[in-house]
Amino acid sequence: MADLLDRWRAAARGAGAKPDERCTRAGEELLARWREPHRQYHTVAHLSVVLDVVDRHAALADRPDLVRLAAWCHDAIYDPRAPGDTNERDSAALAGRLLTGLGVPATAVAEVRRLVLLTAGHAVAPGDADGALLCDADLAVLAGPPAAYDRYAAAIRREYAHVPEPAFRTGRAAVLTGLLALPALFRLPPLADRWEQPARDNLRRELAALTGPPTIPG
Repeated sequence: MADLLDRWRAAARGAGAKPDERCTRAGEELLARWREPHRQYHTVAHLSVVLDVVDRHAALADRPDLVRLAAWCHDAIYDPRAPGDTNERDSAALAGRLLTGLGVPATAVAEVRRLVLLTAGHAVAPGDADGALLCDADLAVLAGPPAAYDRYAAAIRREYAHVPEPAFRTGRAAVLTGLLALPALFRLPPLADRWEQPARDNLRRELAALTGPPTIPG
C-alpha cells in the first residue's frame, strides 16, 4: 500500500498539510479503516477506483487535491447498521479532525467536509466541478459491465448480511429508485457520455430483480 500512502501524502501536501510523520500516520489510519473486515464493497479497492477516476479527470476539477482528500475520507467510517446519512456525517467529522491536525487551512478542511457529505445523496449543484468529480467517481461502479455490476451488488448484499431478505429488498430498491430519480447520475460530460446509459441499465436490471419474486434455490 506504499503507493496509496504516497498518493495520500501528495494530496495532503497539495492541500496545505505539513509534510511530517503525522501525515503518514493519518494515511495509515484511513487505510486501516478501509481494510475493516466487515467491508465487502467499501474496501481499499473501491478507494483506489475512486482515486483513479479523480486522477484521470483532475483537470476538470477546481481543487483536485481536495477532491482526492474527500475520496480518501468519504467512506472512512462505514457501518452498514448506521441509519440515514450517519456514515457520511461521521466520515466528514473524521476528515475535519484529521486534516485540521495536519495543518490544512480551515477553508480547505470545510470544503473537504462538504464534498464528503455530498456522497450521501450524490445531488450536485450546477457549476460544482469538484462535487461532480467526486460523485461521478464514487458512482463509477454503476456503469461497469453487467457481470462486474452484479459482483458489486452481491458485495453490497454481503455487507448487509444482517438484514433479512425482505427488508433488504425493500431498502435496496429504495436506494436504486432514488438514484434513478436523479436528473443525471453523472455530471461531467466526458463521464456522462460514456457511463449514464450503462449505469441506468444496470440499476433498472437490479431493481427489477429485487421487486420481482424471490429466487427459490433448486
